[in-house]
Amino acid sequence: MSDNNFIREDPWRIFRIMAEFVDSFQTMSQVGPAVTIFGSARTKPSDKYYRAAHDIAKGLAKHKLAVITGGGPGIMEAANKGAEHAGGKSVGLNIELPHEQNGNRYANIPIHFHYFFARKVCFVKYSLGFVYMPGGFGTLDELFEVLTLVQTQRIPQFPLILFGREHWRGLLVWMKTRLEKDALISRGDLDLLKITDDVDEVIAIIRDYERRVGPPAITPTAFA
Repeated sequence: MSDNNFIREDPWRIFRIMAEFVDSFQTMSQVGPAVTIFGSARTKPSDKYYRAAHDIAKGLAKHKLAVITGGGPGIMEAANKGAEHAGGKSVGLNIELPHEQNGNRYANIPIHFHYFFARKVCFVKYSLGFVYMPGGFGTLDELFEVLTLVQTQRIPQFPLILFGREHWRGLLVWMKTRLEKDALISRGDLDLLKITDDVDEVIAIIRDYERRVGPPAITPTAFA
């Protein structure tokens, strides 16, 4: 791209970015207390984690908590399906990608994004808890993004739940033996993460947090 093209096109791109924020904020501000469930787009319906994501979302929806996902297939589809089957609010924040991301039909509140960063803001701004099912780079990206915001106290200490000990144990061991041991993180930082294989425990942790502190403020510190 030449300098002239940059001058002509980039300032106008700001308006598309603004439109994504305005449209998504307007919709999400009406959703109410919500929990985001992250996980792989590649997980099949026969997988145990697909079924667990469905059951977690269904349980949360029964307690009047909206469920937010990335709106795609796999774990996202499972969670949207669980919330929708329970008659709850099932939010899908879909992103335009060249591969693997197609919107699932179970999101009864679909929102479409072009920019990853605008989508990320909506995940964090409107959630009071986060559940991380097994996933790839995208799931890890969201995990460390939110974990960093909590660690640096830019957002409240929301529940950050890793579901699937078999999947997550190796990462936790590495962070304990390398990051904490080498003083690259503070002792106790890993306590910000909860790990479980129990669907009911996930729901209990989030409901306990909701009872203790209430729904999140409309504008968490990071986005003030």
